[in-house]
Amino acid sequence: MWPLLTAQYDCYVSALVREAIERGDPEAADGRRANLTGLIVLAITEDARHLARALIENRLVPSRFAEDALHIALAAVHGMHYVLTWNFKHLNNVQTKGKIADFIEECGYEPPLVCSPDELFRELS
Repeated sequence: MWPLLTAQYDCYVSALVREAIERGDPEAADGRRANLTGLIVLAITEDARHLARALIENRLVPSRFAEDALHIALAAVHGMHYVLTWNFKHLNNVQTKGKIADFIEECGYEPPLVCSPDELFRELS
């Protein structure tokens, strides 16, 4: 799947993902790191931090999932078209992602489309 996505899209990864892949089993981390080879890393900016805080303060993302709010904010601030996630609980959730997109737009950013890699892959097929 990833070769098809990287062939058709410019793919980016957040600095948060880079940090997360280092956690856990070192061998597994090596495999995760290999999947990110060649991807551009999105820097964590003050604008992204501010938007992430606003997402939490407006109860669009639970405060205990502050990193997820920052993922969405980074994508919006950096002008990403998509956020790929397998998090169906509060990111790729039909009841919340529309509200998050509306809020991001109100804040002056183009909201990214939140979907799973499988959903995007189906669109490409």
